[in-house]
Amino acid sequence: MTPTPPPAGIYVPMVCFFNADESIDYPAIKTHVIRLARGGVTGLVVHGSNGEATHLLHSERQEVIKHVRHVLDDNDFKSVVIVAGCSANSIRESVMYAVEAKESGAEYGLLLPPSYWVKDMSNDVIKKFYSSVAEKSPIPLVIYNFPGVCGGIDLNSDIIAAIAKESPNVVGVKLTCGSLGKISRLTAVLSPERFAVFAGKAEILLPGLVCGSAGAISALANVMPKSCVELVRRFKTGDLEGARKLQGTLALEDWNIQKTGVSGVKAAVTKGFGYGSGRPRGPLKEVKADDIPGATTFTELLKIENS
Repeated sequence: MTPTPPPAGIYVPMVCFFNADESIDYPAIKTHVIRLARGGVTGLVVHGSNGEATHLLHSERQEVIKHVRHVLDDNDFKSVVIVAGCSANSIRESVMYAVEAKESGAEYGLLLPPSYWVKDMSNDVIKKFYSSVAEKSPIPLVIYNFPGVCGGIDLNSDIIAAIAKESPNVVGVKLTCGSLGKISRLTAVLSPERFAVFAGKAEILLPGLVCGSAGAISALANVMPKSCVELVRRFKTGDLEGARKLQGTLALEDWNIQKTGVSGVKAAVTKGFGYGSGRPRGPLKEVKADDIPGATTFTELLKIENS
């Protein structure tokens, strides 16, 4: 059977909450998963950048995926898709993470390009990396383009399209680079039934939809899942003015969240909904709820979310 891309919609690159001793706060994760699922999101991304995958032990990766899958299933959210981060710098380790992700309950894998030896990462090497992992992966893969965590490696639309055409098991891309041009070019040459193109930030959710994206995988959806889902609904029903107004508010808050990083996303969740904390694992600095910029915008957006 030909692999199919993730269903269109809003996906949340879930944060991972920690206790004061930096152990994983599973009760907070449970509360978070249920709130996001009730918000109408299509899927959850576990072990992306916001999930601090690079800070987790090997065994913890499997445990968190299993926990999220059990929470979804036990609360009648079996249709919510799990995309698991499988990124590593070698083909062998990436395949191992993909195998374990499937065993733990994930339907798709999210994969950054290798970047430890940046100077050696030619287009041919990167294409070989993705085709080799895809060939052995038991789950379809989504390319993760995020130059900020890959030594500046920024995959262009040509190489992304080439990987997709050569590897049927590569079924989508998350563009955290924020390029609308890439969305337009990729959706022009790749069928949505074969390949899903996702905006990587809420600040370009509406423009991305206009350009043909399948939706977004957005850190802000940790805080405002209903608002992101509502924007997609307004777009699909032709309420472009309503979608535009909501996009403006989301863009302002997305920018404020970007200024504070992963810890700030968690602190915003705690500030708005009363669970978890902003604690990251060291050496990242903890952001307190009161340190999040744009308090007025946050309050207004919270009203929209709770409505």
